Amino acid sequence: MIRSILYSTAALAAFIATAALADNTASAFKNVKLVYDQPLPNVSGKSMRGVLVEYEPGGNSPAHLHPKSAFIYATVLEGAIKSQVNDGPVVTYRAGESWSEYPGDRHRVSQNASATDPARLLAVFIVDTDETELVLPYEE
Repeated sequence: MIRSILYSTAALAAFIATAALADNTASAFKNVKLVYDQPLPNVSGKSMRGVLVEYEPGGNSPAHLHPKSAFIYATVLEGAIKSQVNDGPVVTYRAGESWSEYPGDRHRVSQNASATDPARLLAVFIVDTDETELVLPYEE
């Protein structure tokens, strides 16, 4: 019975997170798609979420933040992506290269480095399970 309640709660949290992400993707973050959501069985209250970010040639995402509970590992799957976290340098990552973002980091630049080829990245979040928004607008 308890296990069934836990699974139902996890499913509801996943639905809420997906709905919130869908709201974001309908506007400024239309290139962001939740592709994986799993509560961590050995870390109470935390989940792992995978987000696929696809950039058209010359495309970008607006400056943004992630939840204060989020640790993120991002890896480029295709093409090349320019990224700037906080006040660090703008770095171009190519397919197979990766970086991390820490709780509270500001992602100032996130864009396709090419004007002619698409680019894709996978961002893996470790985040509080009850977190409903993974991408938050950020203005300087």
